Amino acid sequence: MLDSTTPQRRMLRTEDASNYTGLSASTLTKLRLTGGGPAYIKLGKSVVYDPADLDAWLSSKRRRSTSVAA
Repeated sequence: MLDSTTPQRRMLRTEDASNYTGLSASTLTKLRLTGGGPAYIKLGKSVVYDPADLDAWLSSKRRRSTSVAA
């Protein structure tokens, strides 16, 4: 049970996660199928993303040079 001092995390649906990351919704869908994308949560038929997972995934993609291997 959540009390009034527990902050609630707002989960993002694919379209909102798309806006958050700058990727298209179809790219996020493809990444779910092929792997390598951000972690997501499946709630019944709905897919949601935790913004903390999106931040972690985006940070993992940070590079300083195109010549450095991923």
